[in-house]
Amino acid sequence: MSSEGPRGRDRDRGRERDPGPPPPGGVLWSLSGDVRALLMLPAALTLQVAHPAVGAGVDDHSVFRTDPWGRGERSLRSLQLWVYGGEQAAEEGRRLRNLHRTIQGTDGRGRRYHALTPANYAWVHATGFPIYRHGTRYLVRPLTEAQEQALYREWLQVGRILGIRDRDMPQSIEEFWPYYRKVLADEIEATVVVEELVATDRPVPPPNRGPLPVRFLLKALWPVLLPPLARFRRFITIGLMPPDAREAIGLEWTDTQERRLRRFCGVVRVVVPALPERLRYLPYARQARAEHRRAVRGPSR
Repeated sequence: MSSEGPRGRDRDRGRERDPGPPPPGGVLWSLSGDVRALLMLPAALTLQVAHPAVGAGVDDHSVFRTDPWGRGERSLRSLQLWVYGGEQAAEEGRRLRNLHRTIQGTDGRGRRYHALTPANYAWVHATGFPIYRHGTRYLVRPLTEAQEQALYREWLQVGRILGIRDRDMPQSIEEFWPYYRKVLADEIEATVVVEELVATDRPVPPPNRGPLPVRFLLKALWPVLLPPLARFRRFITIGLMPPDAREAIGLEWTDTQERRLRRFCGVVRVVVPALPERLRYLPYARQARAEHRRAVRGPSR
């Protein structure tokens, strides 16, 4: 029982109405915490910022140039909370909406934008579905029709956590693809941020997280490490992007690159499932999986 009076009771009722995360054991539960999901994230981010309004918002307001590692770490933590965070999922959704309330400006086509305009906010979320669908074909295995349907339902549920209204997102896969193709045809382009994310000659600061000796070593070796890392980032970003999105942005991809990608992903498909759980899954996923196993087994006697 709440002891905080009417305001406390209102807050409790609000929490009761909060949308919950996708179910344990679902498609997202399996995919989002797997380390292979890290390889799909650059393609998702690049497809998001290929929308002029989203790209302008990131260009004007993000710290991705000055603190790319911290920005990536925060984004990954947020994504993990949506799926594995339990009650924290809705709290994270509210935090993100509050964070985006002041993000506004003018995009590259001279149009005013706001980060929470439904079309813009929904697109950022929508990109996850085609990226997951395409990336799993290479890195895991192709989804069955039933798994695709489940993945889309679960992705809609994540959208509700983020505050995306049902009327602002297609409510079925059959409705999604015409919406997706229309955005590709009408909006998507090689924005300034896209060009930076796939560039191999732009300065990127070394990681500033971890033990001090490691940071010093990385800083010393960074001039040698950055060029191959930048080339790999471009390769995996373009390679794991759906071909129709790649074409809409104007990113080139050759048959030779496709063969290299398939060889690389073939190795990943063999190696990752053989890893112990502590290496295969990201921290939030490991913790959630362990808690779910304990809950299924019940209290020990």
